[in-house]
Amino acid sequence: MNRAESAFPGNHRDVPLAMDAPAFRSLGHALVDQLADLLASVPARPVTHDPSPSEVRRALELDGPLPEEGCAAGPLLAETASRLFEHSLFNGHPRFLGYITSSPAPIGMLGDFLAAAVNPNCGAWTLSPAASEIETQTVRWIAQLIGCPAGTSGLMVSGGNMANMVGFWTARAAQAGWDVRAGGVAAGPRLRAYASAETHTWIQKAADLAGLGTDAVRFVPTHDGLRMDVDALERAIAADRAAGERPFLVVGTAGSVSTGAVDDLPRLAALCRRESLWFHVDGAYGGFAAAVDGAPAELRALGEADSVAVDPHKWLYAPLEAGCALVRDHDALLKAFSYHPPYYLLDERAVNYFDLGPQNSRGFRALKVWLALRQAGAGGYRRMIADDMALARVLADEVRARPDLELQTVELSITTYRCLPRDLRTRAAENAVAEYLDALNRAVVERMQLGGEAFVSNALLRGRYVLRSCVVNIHTRASDMAVVADVSARLGRELDATMRPVALRPGA
Repeated sequence: MNRAESAFPGNHRDVPLAMDAPAFRSLGHALVDQLADLLASVPARPVTHDPSPSEVRRALELDGPLPEEGCAAGPLLAETASRLFEHSLFNGHPRFLGYITSSPAPIGMLGDFLAAAVNPNCGAWTLSPAASEIETQTVRWIAQLIGCPAGTSGLMVSGGNMANMVGFWTARAAQAGWDVRAGGVAAGPRLRAYASAETHTWIQKAADLAGLGTDAVRFVPTHDGLRMDVDALERAIAADRAAGERPFLVVGTAGSVSTGAVDDLPRLAALCRRESLWFHVDGAYGGFAAAVDGAPAELRALGEADSVAVDPHKWLYAPLEAGCALVRDHDALLKAFSYHPPYYLLDERAVNYFDLGPQNSRGFRALKVWLALRQAGAGGYRRMIADDMALARVLADEVRARPDLELQTVELSITTYRCLPRDLRTRAAENAVAEYLDALNRAVVERMQLGGEAFVSNALLRGRYVLRSCVVNIHTRASDMAVVADVSARLGRELDATMRPVALRPGA
């Protein structure tokens, strides 16, 4: 008997992870039943609990060593599902309005299950023929939905950061004026990128990882409405060229993280054409609103960009992770990332996604997005996004109706406001009062996030701390907006009663 025969007597192999069809079916059905009940319970649960890291570790038994012996799959799945729901923040809760993470669409959950079962490596076409073709159509449909021209290329990535970085790196290769991938950025003049002061921090990461250094980014000031000052941008470009540097990229924002502000994209597009610069739009949040009536008209200029970043796990309600980088010129992506000649299969060109982005091994992110696009259709998405925008206006009305709250901004589906006690309204501009209001609103956000009734985040508007609600949630209703306003006002009153300095109290 040879070694192989002794290791596998009778061709038997002991595989702890194996599961036959009846067992898989039984466990799968049980888990789906459990998850359906748990998901139905989410609106009645707190948005989140107030646990410490050590409490979470104890609850999930995460302090012990790796067990030597395994355990039965059924109890393991049931127990883990229950504990995860007891100790997680629910971004699918109807009153989760913090940051820009959407409620996951049920078909997306099932899509991830199906994608994991097929388990294709979506880097090479030969390893993922169906998945690669589905991704290609998904990218094409996303481009169509937001108004990009026919022939726009792109790929699915992890999220907005990576989608924006793909655009940045593609611009670097296209605009450097030398073979920057071979010679590096030191082989030519200093490259300069330009972005609004409201741009997300992805741009620092991109400049750092691209070898330019974060100082290569010129942050252009904003004017009223927190939109980029295009006149200031033109002056910065001219000054850098006069200094012998090489401007290569302008980033427009289609929905800022803080307020949902949209830059003057048509004017930026015209400037970039005139100056021969790459025009990239960060539409990770707001890009999908381009399809919706009543959205800022500037979003219609997305089709004029050289590259656009959008996030299906924001306003397409896909489960994490799902970002999408769109690039007008397919060959520009190849120039930025490929080290291979085009590959043809049976006289048909096959897309190998490792040639279009930084990853080789890639999961099947597109399936959950493709399924949802097919289930809802473009019209369904336009209605859902329009509803989210309308709910932001509902919250604005609820804020206006409460004398201890003050509305700040309403853009896209983001509403910003603050707690402002009635007797301090006329004094809000005084330095001492303004500093106190910042502290009060910071405490309100912290208390709300820990309390579980609702969950908002914060923004800094012209240096002042405000509450920020962002609706990208298919479960949110108008009644939830009233609850958020009520909770905000109540917490503001309660905290003001204990926090206000004596010098600011009535009669002081």
